Amino acid sequence: MRVLVVLPTYNEAENIDHVLHRIRGALPDAGVLVVDDGSPDGTADMAEKLGDELGNIDVLRRHAKSGLGSAYRAGFAWGLERGWEAFVEMDADLSHEPEALPTLIAPLREGVDLVIGSRYVPGGSIPNWRWHRRLLSQGGNVYAAMLLGLHVTDSTSGFRAYRADALRRIDLNAVRAEGYGFQIEMVYQVLRHGGQVTEVPIRFVDRVEGKSKMSMHIIVEALLLVTWWACKRAGLVLVKGGGHRARTGVAA
Repeated sequence: MRVLVVLPTYNEAENIDHVLHRIRGALPDAGVLVVDDGSPDGTADMAEKLGDELGNIDVLRRHAKSGLGSAYRAGFAWGLERGWEAFVEMDADLSHEPEALPTLIAPLREGVDLVIGSRYVPGGSIPNWRWHRRLLSQGGNVYAAMLLGLHVTDSTSGFRAYRADALRRIDLNAVRAEGYGFQIEMVYQVLRHGGQVTEVPIRFVDRVEGKSKMSMHIIVEALLLVTWWACKRAGLVLVKGGGHRARTGVAA
């Protein structure tokens, strides 16, 4: 299975060398696509030089910071056009440990469509998170699961792997959310199109270098979008009934 790791970046010069070397060590045969949103700190130039050293690393340069969801949509489209068979989402700040990549992609070889690296299944962990941050994260995941019938513990996780066929079944141009909202929407869309989703435990660690991109705007956007999708879903259930729910693969 030809695996492409899609790595969105914005001002990750402090981390790009470490993350690319560790990805190559974990998955020697994988390709890497760095999707850079015009980082003024030279991240894209550094990634290109590392590509010359490590091999099989490409850089997709974008002119401005356009959001996480937009970066992944662009990366997926790039990879699908070139025949990659599986896609990994991960952060460039080393909060997602590259050494977990073989475990993350293994279920794809058994026919699973989406594998989520979960902080909340047995064996998953979040060292050093304060209680209020954990409560906010877990509360958001429970809210999304209840309203959308997702049956996963960590729909907001950004460490995950997709089969190419699962992405082809989704209209990526219609997926407009960013941040947490994008991650939730992609789980929802995979399930709606009859895909199989599983979770594997991961250890999530806070970034060591650089500045976090997380903001209250991203969190609020995700909660509002989940509420909107749930309202639309309820409307579909009223019109089409239980048969529609069964075909989508999303629990009622």
